[in-house]
Amino acid sequence: MAVPSFRNLAVPASFFGMPLGLLALGIAWRAAARIWSVPYLVGEALILAGGGLWFLLFALYLAKWAWSRGAAQSEFEHPVQCCFVGLAGVVASLASIGMAPHAPWLARALFVLGGAWTLVFALYRTGRLWMGARAPETTTAVLYLPTVAGGFVTGSAAAALGHADWGQLAFGAGLFAWLAIESVLLHRLYTAAPMAPALRPTMGIQLAPPAVCAVAYLNVGGGPDLFSHALLGYSLLQALILLRLWPWIGAAGATPAWWGVSFGAAALPTAAIKLVADGDSGAVAILAPWLFGAGNVAIAALAVLTVRLLVQGRLLVPAVPRP
Repeated sequence: MAVPSFRNLAVPASFFGMPLGLLALGIAWRAAARIWSVPYLVGEALILAGGGLWFLLFALYLAKWAWSRGAAQSEFEHPVQCCFVGLAGVVASLASIGMAPHAPWLARALFVLGGAWTLVFALYRTGRLWMGARAPETTTAVLYLPTVAGGFVTGSAAAALGHADWGQLAFGAGLFAWLAIESVLLHRLYTAAPMAPALRPTMGIQLAPPAVCAVAYLNVGGGPDLFSHALLGYSLLQALILLRLWPWIGAAGATPAWWGVSFGAAALPTAAIKLVADGDSGAVAILAPWLFGAGNVAIAALAVLTVRLLVQGRLLVPAVPRP
C-alpha cells in the first residue's frame, strides 16, 4: 500500500472521534478495575494510546491550516463537519481526566487547552446557529459535540482536578444544551426528509448525551438516585433504538464515521460501574458487566474496521488543493 505524505493529507476533524472512544474506554476499564478483577493496565494502556493519538491528530489538524488551508476552511464552514472541530477540545479535556492520577501538571495543561478550545468554539458555533438560515437536512447529532459533550466532559475534568463546584456549572451548561438540541434534532428526524446514507452513522452520537451526562453527574457530586437511574434508562433506550435502525444506518457502508457511537458505548458502562462502586445494586449491578462487555466489543469492532480501511488505503484521503 502506498502511503501518501502527511503534507498531502487532509486529516478530517471527525477523526477526533477515535481517541475520544479509546480514552473513554480506558476510563471505563480504570473504573472497572476498582470493583472487578480486571487488569488495571489495560485501562492505562488505552488512555495512553488515546492521548497519543489525540496529540498526533491535533498536530496534523493544526498543520492542515498551514498546508491545506482551503480544505481546513471548507471543513470549518461545513454545516456538519464543522462540529467535529470542537471535538478536539473535548478530547483534550477527557485526556486530562486520564492523566490526572499520573501527571497532574499535564492534566491541568490539557484541561486549560481543552476547556478554552471547547468554550471558544461552542460560543462561535452556537452564535452562528442562532442566526438561522440552516437547512433542516444538515441537522444531525453532531450538534451535540461543541456544547453538550463539551459541557459534560469539562464538568467531569474539573471535578477530577478538584474543582467540582466549577464542574457543576459546566454540567448545567451541557444538560440544558442537550435538552434544547435534542428537541430540534428529533423534530428534524420526525418531519424532514430521511437522512442521507453518508450522514446516518452520525446518529451513533445520539447514544452519548444521556450516558455522558450520567457520568458527569456522578463526577460532580451526584450519586445513586432517581436522576442517575433515569439517565441510564434513557441511554439504554437510545442504544436499543440504534440497534433497531442498524440495517438502515448501515447503508453508509464501512466508514470511520462509525466512531461516533464509541463515546456513548464507553460512557454507558462507565456510568453503571460508577453507580455500582457507589453502592448501587439491583438492576444496575446486573446490567453493568453486560454493558461493559458490549462497550468493549463495539469499540474493538471499530478498531478492526479502522485498521482494515487503513490497509485498503481508504482511511486517509488526499487533501483538497489550496485555492
